[in-house]
Amino acid sequence: MSMNLKIIIDFLFLLFLYLFIYCMKWKSMDRDIFFVRTIMYIYIAFVFYFTLMPVITSLLFVFDHPYVPMNLVPFIDVLEKRGDYLRQIGLNVMMTIPFGFLVPLASNKKVTFPKVIIYTFILSLSIELIQPFINAIRSSDITDIITNILGGIVGYGLYMLFKPITKRVLVRIKG
Repeated sequence: MSMNLKIIIDFLFLLFLYLFIYCMKWKSMDRDIFFVRTIMYIYIAFVFYFTLMPVITSLLFVFDHPYVPMNLVPFIDVLEKRGDYLRQIGLNVMMTIPFGFLVPLASNKKVTFPKVIIYTFILSLSIELIQPFINAIRSSDITDIITNILGGIVGYGLYMLFKPITKRVLVRIKG
């Protein structure tokens, strides 16, 4: 089976989840919350695309390769100048900026700065722990978690900076 077909299967599954579970659950909420949560769902789907996919077709082969433990030496690639470490750091920070921005918008409750850090940590740790199970080529690294959290912090900072503007835009969506 081609890689594209495997990824399409994952996206079809995510579309099914959205249409028949999340969309039904969120429809009773205000249009602005529904809109932001839909954007968040699409964002998370693309995070999965870049970090984990294909998942469903890989589940049968989870135990067919050795699990490589997480690298726990922060920024070892930078210190040893291995690979394209600057690009990887930049991509990891950029990947979670939308998360830090969208989490407070998507919640019905007030989301504080420490909560955004915790949520970003949970997202990043989950990805890093699952990656080596899905594919032997993927690895997990403490640097990725640190840089993902940094991205969440930047995203939350942008949220706080643009909070008055986003509130006005969301009020227009409501109306």
